[in-house]
Amino acid sequence: MNSLPLITLFDLPIGQQGTVSCGPAAAAGEAAGHELALRLFEIGFIEGEQVRVVARGHPGGEPVAVRVGNTMFALRRFEAERVLVAPLRGVMA
Repeated sequence: MNSLPLITLFDLPIGQQGTVSCGPAAAAGEAAGHELALRLFEIGFIEGEQVRVVARGHPGGEPVAVRVGNTMFALRRFEAERVLVAPLRGVMA
């Protein structure tokens, strides 16, 4: 299946599947950003892993319920924006 341009996990539409393109990014020179990136990596947001947004909270769309592998996580917006994904064309669940 063809993939679309990279977007953040927060921007992935509900039901759309994607593939983690690169592991979580830490802001340059930011210790807290590095810790967050490491935590996201440790719970499964690694390159090549399939992800799907299952639900969003109201208002503002957060937290975001995300399925990665066989596990569901709730992420805050700033966490989901650290993960880049390649949406999979034509794959809705």
